[in-house]
Amino acid sequence: MVLCVSFPSAENDVVILDGGLATHLEALGCDLRDELWSARLLLENPAVIRQAHLDYFAAGADVATTASYQASFPAFVRRGRAPAEARALIQLSVELAIEARDEAGGGLVAASVGPYGAYLANGAEYTGDYDLGEDALVEWHRPRWETLAESGAEVLACETIPSFTEARAIARLLADTPNVNAWVSFSCRDGDHLGDGTPLADCAALFAGNPQVVAVGVNCTAPSNVKSLMGHISGMPIIVYPNSGEDWDAGNRRWTGISDPVEFGAAAREWRAAGATFIGGCCRTTPDHIRRIRHEIG
Repeated sequence: MVLCVSFPSAENDVVILDGGLATHLEALGCDLRDELWSARLLLENPAVIRQAHLDYFAAGADVATTASYQASFPAFVRRGRAPAEARALIQLSVELAIEARDEAGGGLVAASVGPYGAYLANGAEYTGDYDLGEDALVEWHRPRWETLAESGAEVLACETIPSFTEARAIARLLADTPNVNAWVSFSCRDGDHLGDGTPLADCAALFAGNPQVVAVGVNCTAPSNVKSLMGHISGMPIIVYPNSGEDWDAGNRRWTGISDPVEFGAAAREWRAAGATFIGGCCRTTPDHIRRIRHEIG
């Protein structure tokens, strides 16, 4: 069961999240060119995941987000692992974060619940172009959801959700597990809409007033979209952790542009002033970005 804890909600409270786990793992020398992405290291090098969590805590993060984003049961079974081993690997992702948290002297562990699109490994987490309906999505998510709900993490991080249909599936899983805390963060294509074109306001409204939901917001979008997107969320704490500001060149499969941690930290100060309660980074953000957020907003 996920522990029920109190999360900041007062105007002067803020939680600083970590940054891109895969980004930092690559900086530590890991090759993540694999459909399992960072979850590959649960099989091959779990110690480096623990080190990445420690580095983010040292940079000022209050939260370690686990390496379970792409660690679904179907993904491990597709790799030839038995369901029992898949369960153990997903549990390991939380254990590593807890160990790092304890060594760092405190913090929270957020168990990452990545979208179905991450399993497809075809970019669908940014478009919501799925081959499953709502009922099937509930059942696809359920084994990992139930494993993480019993893992000892403080919160489930339902992140990079690109579609209204998947948001409804998440809402149903929450209703099935009333002792679970979660945040729900959407993947957005512009300053108003999810990847599938649904207005963010419609998706946020699914979770309004739900006492299990500690925050609703956005991740894996451009920093320039954040303030506009925040304007579509009301009546609940807001979470924001965008990409670094670099652009993905899909044709050449590489990132272009430059991300300045100082500018990112200054933007985080603006997001805090606009009402964000949970702030961090997603793709291509590093411990340096989190250090600047800590410097700017304390």
